[in-house]
Amino acid sequence: VQLVETGGGLVQAGGSLRLSCVASGSTDSINVMGWYRQAPGKQRDLIAAIATYNSSTFYHDSVKGRATISRDNAKTTLYLEMNDLKSEDTAVYYCNVKAGPYPGSFLYEYWGQGTQVTVSR
Repeated sequence: VQLVETGGGLVQAGGSLRLSCVASGSTDSINVMGWYRQAPGKQRDLIAAIATYNSSTFYHDSVKGRATISRDNAKTTLYLEMNDLKSEDTAVYYCNVKAGPYPGSFLYEYWGQGTQVTVSR
């Protein structure tokens, strides 16, 4: 599975953004699609995820209420919409998928190249 993110850039505090991640390859095997982010000097954290087999979602407390994760039914495009952006949202955002031969299988993991989001005060 190959992943390509778009949508990053410079955003003013209080503004909104929409990130997209296009998946190609063996997309039928994808079970979970998610977004991670990594700020300078910090670990890479999962901020939102969606299971393709039951559409359940997860949000990190830091973005809960400000972020919405969604995907198209073909499991080829993942989106992350965030509003009320804060300076602490500045990070490189990575698309991630976990895949396997049956629902809930996380045998394989794939990453996008990342897209920079910078929130200015």
